[in-house]
Amino acid sequence: MPASRSPWRSLRYRSMRWWSVANFVSNAGTWMQLTVQNLLVLQITGSAAATGLSMSVQAAPALLISVLGGAAVDRWPRKLTAAVSQAVLGAIAFTTAVLVALDRIDMTSLMVLAAVTGVVATVDNPACALLGNDLVPAEDVPSAIGVGALVHQAGRLVGAALAGVAVGFLGTSAAYFGNGLSFLFVAAVIPFLRPAAGAVRQDATAPKDTGPDLTVREGLAYFMRRPRLVALAGVTGISSVFGRNYGLTLAVLVTGPLAGGAASFGTVSTVLAVGGILGAVLGARLRRPSVRLVGALAATGALLQAVAGLSPSLAVLIVLVLPMAVVESVSDTAGASVLQTDPPPRLRGRVLGVWGSIGTVWGLGGPPALGLLMEVAGPRGALVTGGLLIAGAIGAGALLRQRRAAAPVMLRTGEHDVAGRPALSPAA
Repeated sequence: MPASRSPWRSLRYRSMRWWSVANFVSNAGTWMQLTVQNLLVLQITGSAAATGLSMSVQAAPALLISVLGGAAVDRWPRKLTAAVSQAVLGAIAFTTAVLVALDRIDMTSLMVLAAVTGVVATVDNPACALLGNDLVPAEDVPSAIGVGALVHQAGRLVGAALAGVAVGFLGTSAAYFGNGLSFLFVAAVIPFLRPAAGAVRQDATAPKDTGPDLTVREGLAYFMRRPRLVALAGVTGISSVFGRNYGLTLAVLVTGPLAGGAASFGTVSTVLAVGGILGAVLGARLRRPSVRLVGALAATGALLQAVAGLSPSLAVLIVLVLPMAVVESVSDTAGASVLQTDPPPRLRGRVLGVWGSIGTVWGLGGPPALGLLMEVAGPRGALVTGGLLIAGAIGAGALLRQRRAAAPVMLRTGEHDVAGRPALSPAA
C-alpha cells in the first residue's frame, strides 16, 4: 500500500490531534495578547519608539541565549520542559493581567516582563516544536509542521478577533488573562501525549555532556559541519533580508506607485495570508524535503517578487502575490522539516537553539537593510533588486556546489601513479 501523501496524515494520531487543538488555543491566546500589547505601550508612553523597544527587548534573549535554551531542551525530558515553560509563560501573562487590572503597570515592569518572556521562550519554542514532531513517524513530520502552520494562521485570525471582543467588554487585562489560560491549557494537555509507533524518541540513553559550554559547543559544531544546514541558513538568511518583509515593501508599493489606500493593502495582505495557508497545505504533502527543494522554491518566489515589483496595477500585483505566498510557504515548511529532522535526536534542541539565534539576527537586521534599499531604489527597485539578489545568490550557490561535486579528487602522484587521473578508493 503506497504511503499516504495527505497533508492531514499527521492527524491520524490521537496525540497529534490533541496537540494541534492545544496549539490552536495557545496561538489564539498569544495573538490576542499581542494585538493589545502595542496599544498598551502606546497608552502608557504615547511613543511609537517605545513600542518598538518593547518588541526588541522581548526578541533580544533569542539572539543571546537561544543556544543555551536549545541545550536545556536536549538535556531535560522534553514533555516536562515544554509543560514547565508553558506554565511559566502563563504565570507571566497572569502577572501582567493583574498589574493592568490594578492600573499598576508602567514601562519598566512591562520591559522586565517582556525580557523574562523572551528568556523563557528560548526554551519553550524548541521544546514545543520538537515535542510535536516526537508524536509522529519521521515521514509524517512535514505534515505535522504544515498542520502547525495552519493552526498558527487560524489562531492568529481568531486571536485578533477575540482581542477586540475581550477588550471591548472586559478591558485590556482580559487579553492577558485569556493568554494565561491558553498556556495552562497546553501545560495540562502535554502529560497525556503519547508518541505514535515509529516516532523518533528523545534518546535518554545518549551520553550526557559534562557542562553547558561543551553542550553548546557541540550543537554549534554539528551545525557548522553540516553543509546542508549551512546552505539552508544561507538561503533563509538572504531571503529574509531581501524578501519576505512584505508588510513593509508591498505597503509602500501599494500606497505609493500604485496609488492605493489602506483598504487596497488590506486586500493584498488577505491574499498573502490565503497563499500562506495554501502553501502550508501543499508543504504538508511532502515526505522527504531537501535543501535543494527549499532553494529552488525560494528562488522561484524571489523571481515572482521581482516581477511583482514591476506590476502596473493593483490587480496584476494581486495575481502575482498569491503564487508568491504559496511558493514561499511551501519553502518554509520544507526548510523547517529539514532543520528539525536532520540532526540526531539528542542534538535537535541545540541545533534549533543555534537557528533561533541566527533567525533573530535576520529578524532584527532585515527590516533596516530593506528600508535602506527602499530609500535608495524605491519600493519597485527594492522588490526587483531584492528578488534578483536572492535568486542570483541561490543560483550561484547551486552552481558552486555542482562544480565541487564534479571536481575529481587527486592524490599526490607517486612512481606508479598516472598524473591527471582521479585516484580510486580501495573500495573501487
